[in-house]
Amino acid sequence: MSSSADSELRTSAGVVSLTTDYGLADGFVAACHGVIARVAPALRVIDVTHLVPPGDIRRGSAVLAQTVPHLPDGVHVAVVDPGVGTTRRGVALGTPGGFLVGPDNGLLVDAADALGGVTGAVELTNPRWLAPRISATFHGRDVFAPVAARLALGAPLAEAGPAVDPATLVRLPEPLVERRPDGFVAEVLTVDHFGNVQLAAPADLLAPLPDRLRVHPVTDRPEPPAAGGGDQGLAAVHGRTFGDAPLGALVAHVDSAGRVALSVNGGHAANLLAVIPGTLLRVRVPASAEAHPRHTDEMSIVESCQGG
Repeated sequence: MSSSADSELRTSAGVVSLTTDYGLADGFVAACHGVIARVAPALRVIDVTHLVPPGDIRRGSAVLAQTVPHLPDGVHVAVVDPGVGTTRRGVALGTPGGFLVGPDNGLLVDAADALGGVTGAVELTNPRWLAPRISATFHGRDVFAPVAARLALGAPLAEAGPAVDPATLVRLPEPLVERRPDGFVAEVLTVDHFGNVQLAAPADLLAPLPDRLRVHPVTDRPEPPAAGGGDQGLAAVHGRTFGDAPLGALVAHVDSAGRVALSVNGGHAANLLAVIPGTLLRVRVPASAEAHPRHTDEMSIVESCQGG
């Protein structure tokens, strides 16, 4: 990297965020806080979450990417690292909105894109930036936390280790999204604490669909006819928020991250739909609703769902 690039790839925001799958029952999170405090006692540390399901890189990536645009510019550490201690690289990425530090396993790249794209990347090999002794199973404490603290104090990215070609960074496979004539098929991206099911589908796939929808998992078998000759799957309201559906009913809406989500008013959509991340769901127009235009009146929406 040139000296001019070095000067750009610095931050003195004094903020470090932590996103991990460490849980809250052990001392792992506190150890990371402690290492950061030893290097830079005045830094502010923001805990995004430590309850990413163990080893769920896709969930960690989604949480990180959807959160970092709303955090102060700083250094964002993410550790969901089933390959810790193997040949996978530890990396730090520079972006216009701050730094990302963690394993090179696909966890960081979507967040880097959300912050404006990767402007520089290094492999974390400088022993002066790391713990004197590095555990094979706790790089969050011994590698990522001390690197993050130094970057947050304004140290240049290039000093952390040799440059990495951003094109070689590991990316997760793109989730499946497919437009259909009567709706779309999309992969379940995440399930949150409330049971809301976030799909990989962008908002524009839901926008043209009518008030009454059907939702069901996609299988490799032909869809069986529904009992009584009706539509297969669960009825859903196309609404703006949870309360646009009757209590206990399913609503398809655009969530705070701008993706299509399925929720139950007062309930748990993932349980109702029996889905997990990676499940394919089909959202479509039922035959009985083809002639129904979108309602703008909330009462009409509710009545439409109750009639489905």
